[in-house]
Order: sequence, then C-alpha cells, then structure tokens
Amino acid sequence: MAEVNTGTNWTCYDSSTMTAREIYGRTLAELAKSDDRIVAVTADLEKSTALNKFGVVHPDRLFNVGIAEQDMIGVAAGMAKVGLIPFASSFAIMTCLRGGEQIRTDICYQNLPVKIIATHSGISFGHAGTTHHCTEDFAIMKSFANMTVICPADGIETSKAVRACVDYPGPVYMRIGRGFEPPVYEDEDYDFEIGKATVMRDGKDLTIITCGIGVLQSINAAKTLADRDGVDVQVINMHTIKPIDRQAIIDAAKKTGKILTIEEHNVVGGLGESVANVIAEEGLQVQFKKHGMQDEFSMIGYAEDLYAHYKFDANGICEVVRDYLGIKYEADEDWEDE
Repeated sequence: MAEVNTGTNWTCYDSSTMTAREIYGRTLAELAKSDDRIVAVTADLEKSTALNKFGVVHPDRLFNVGIAEQDMIGVAAGMAKVGLIPFASSFAIMTCLRGGEQIRTDICYQNLPVKIIATHSGISFGHAGTTHHCTEDFAIMKSFANMTVICPADGIETSKAVRACVDYPGPVYMRIGRGFEPPVYEDEDYDFEIGKATVMRDGKDLTIITCGIGVLQSINAAKTLADRDGVDVQVINMHTIKPIDRQAIIDAAKKTGKILTIEEHNVVGGLGESVANVIAEEGLQVQFKKHGMQDEFSMIGYAEDLYAHYKFDANGICEVVRDYLGIKYEADEDWEDE
C-alpha cells in the first residue's frame, strides 16, 4: 500500500501548488518537453483548467477555440488523426454535455487517442450553481464504447494518471475537482496502473470502494470508526471507473462480505452501479449499498458545506457506515476531558 497523507498538514496556501488541476498543468508541460506529439486544447478556460502552465512553456502547442466545447472536441479529434496526442480540457459539465455528441462520434467511434481532462467535476464548484455541477459524467462517459474513465484521488495521483494515459490506447476521460482538495498520497513512490485499484487501508468488517474526494475522507472515516466503534474498514481507491478492477471487487466481497460505495456522483449510472454489476455477474454473496447523490440535483453552496450536507466528508461517511451496519452511536457530551 502507498503512504497516505492524513491531510493534517494541508493549508490554504497549498491550493496554488498541490491540487489536481495545478499538478495536471505542470505535469503536462513537463511531459511535452520530451514528447512533441503532446498538444493541448481548451474552450476559453486555459487558466481555470491550469493549461496556462502548459501554455507558458509551449505557447505554440496550446490552442484556445473559444467558448465552444464542440469545436474543442472536433479540433482534438483532427489533431489525433494526424498523429498528435491532444489533451482537451474544460469544465466537466460543459465537456460531457455540450461536447457529448462529438466525444461519442468524433473520438470514441474512431477510437482516437484524445485525452479529456475535465475539471470542476462533481459538486466541487458548488457555489456556481446547478448548471456548473457535474454528477452525471461517469454515466455518460462509461457508456461510450472505447472510452476509459478515470477519477484520481488527488494531485499526486492525477500526475501519475496523466503520465499513464499518454501512450494508453484510445480515448481517456479523466475528471478532477475545482482545486481545493487536500492530498491523499505522501509522494509518487507507489505503483499506479490504469484499471488496477489500490488498497489504501486493510480491514475485515466492511469494504468502502470509492474514488476522487471520497478516498481521503473514507480513510479518515475508517480511522474514526476503528477508534470509536471498533469497526475494521477496508478502503479501496477505484480510480479507474472503466475498465473497472473486477478482481479487486471479488476479493473485497470474499474478504469482508459487505461493500459500500462512496461517490461524488449520481448513484444512477455511477461507480456504485459498476461495482453492483460485477457483484451480480459474479454471483457474489455480499451485502451492498451505494452512497452518492440520490438521483437528485445538488443544492447550491460552498463545496465543503455540500460535502458535509450530502455526507461525503469523513463525519458523514461515519454516519453512513453506522447506519449501514446498524450501529447506534451517541456523541460524547462530556467536555471535561477536552
């Protein structure tokens, strides 16, 4: 298992250097120094997607098509047809909905090596409103033939995933947040493989399968549950939604007999459904529950408040686990020892 960062040393100053989109921009700029095939395309959002960092180093290889996601995807497809490896970036909701037809027909149908890195995913852009939330992209993207779907846990894993997808065959859709997510990993000294889940914490009573922001929060929840409730929770980072790691799910079901999925996405069509499909197809005898957006649009508010409200933070996940396992929990009202 990789070394995990508990998040205790995370400060607001780190948001300018350690978040997924910042590291994405820097990683791509670094990779392009030794690979002339790499180009970048954006729909008037080079700063918001951190592609401006790529543009500083490679100004002649960054293309801004304006506020036109369909054009962004079409241009990227054309570049791929002549041997380039385009990275196309915009907000997740605009990429997968406005550019959905072009992604399906121009890229996936031709199985082109376009790498789509979509930012501001899930409810991470909460205060911008429902039009800027994206809790449908897993369902949309994984339904396209030939498409690989990735959701890294933090900036470090984003760097690993970007490096891994350069020569990975076919199109890739990678979703990252707005840019205020604390790191999960201590460093890049761990193995990352597309389609291969990572066990972040061992446990015998329950397995949480999650991705993105859910990874760190689930790890922290597992520690609390162990200390306060005596529940031993295994946490699996299912960073690749498609192709999903079937063996990791089979092993978890046999080991703990209970699986809970946590995702910043609608439970309809998301990670939970992919896990459920494996359970059903393999005939696994396991208790199973999906936790995410319960087929609803998110309310509007700051991301941290929304995460707490929808029980995507560590405290909320603890509540979900206790309810799932039927554990009665009473908060400690004795403040004398504090």
